[in-house]
Amino acid sequence: MDQTTLTVGGTEVPALGFGTWRLTGETCYTAVRDALDVGYRHLDTAQAYGNERQVGDALADSDVDREDVFVTTKLNVGNREYEDVLRTTEESLARLGLSTLDLLLIHNPAQRTPVEETLDAMCDLVADGKVRHVGVSNFNIDRLDRARQHATEPIFTNQVQFSPYWPQIGMQDYCDIHDVLLTAYSPLGHGAVLDDPVLAEVGARYDKSAVQVALRWLLQQGVATIPKATSREHIEANFDVFDFELTPAEMETVRQPSRGRALKGFVRGHLPG
Repeated sequence: MDQTTLTVGGTEVPALGFGTWRLTGETCYTAVRDALDVGYRHLDTAQAYGNERQVGDALADSDVDREDVFVTTKLNVGNREYEDVLRTTEESLARLGLSTLDLLLIHNPAQRTPVEETLDAMCDLVADGKVRHVGVSNFNIDRLDRARQHATEPIFTNQVQFSPYWPQIGMQDYCDIHDVLLTAYSPLGHGAVLDDPVLAEVGARYDKSAVQVALRWLLQQGVATIPKATSREHIEANFDVFDFELTPAEMETVRQPSRGRALKGFVRGHLPG
């Protein structure tokens, strides 16, 4: 029932990770320390976030064994050519204080550099022991299929926006068929679920919040998710989703495809501050 881990290609990964988009400086360091203390064992960062050093410092200063934590980072959009991939991944490893990265992603599809060139470098990093797994982010099905067909290493995950308002069913079906982990970012619709009366009503049956219902909904589908939080209270609440189970009817109730609401949340999530 708990769905604490998911298995892809024989590798177990914690299903609930801690996202760090827009977390910087001391705020990022403290949040990651708190997350590790609460029990998160999956950390997600990116070169573009500018916080790899804080994530690495928090991991180094925690009491958690490095090998117990699954660490993901992503290549910045300008770092897709072969030599740039090798160089900037080494720089990411140095900032994170790691000798090996668990997962390296192409952050967004690039128009200038062929995905094949980027994947060649990423797969060579696996062969060299610098990276354990490779994957992509924000790829549609056609791009994901192209990546899968070319890469000499399995595409471990596709990280996409996925929430009750934006359930990517076609992508989910493709990933299930091809043993690709689907990872949901912005699982709370950029905060739109917080005041959702439908999710709140479902949560009330279990003494859970609308946010916890949204996260549980994802986990029960076998979708990994990486919610972000800054306060210890919210970090703990987001992790407290393994002691209840939604019924099939509730799972369908939570699924509310709404591009309008998703867009509203997206805009709110990208406003300064």
